[in-house]
Amino acid sequence: MTSNANDINAVNEAVAQLRQAMLSADGTLLSSLAHEELTYGHSGGQIQNKQEFVETFTSGASVFTSIDISEQTIRIAGDTAIVLHILKATTNDKGKGPGNVNISILLVWVKSENNSWQLLARQAVKVV
Repeated sequence: MTSNANDINAVNEAVAQLRQAMLSADGTLLSSLAHEELTYGHSGGQIQNKQEFVETFTSGASVFTSIDISEQTIRIAGDTAIVLHILKATTNDKGKGPGNVNISILLVWVKSENNSWQLLARQAVKVV
């Protein structure tokens, strides 16, 4: 297995961990997966930093009851990974009742000094 294949597998695992952390609102895991300089863009235009991103989940402001990811591709360029996928989810956000999400997502991951992958940037757009 080449290092690129190893990196693709590691990034795929990081994406899976992010999905699980979002479902369980695991602030510790969300924080460990997020880079200190995280820019997290929502499909509605809101941009969050790392602290705001983690707090959205741990406060219950953003609650996912299911997340399905499809059409995922991962490309590695040095210590950077670009992930594209479609995310379909059901939500139960505070004060907004049940909802459905259908978005296309771009994730940028960077390899840290200890060879783990951290989310540096995320941008979502609504699928029409």
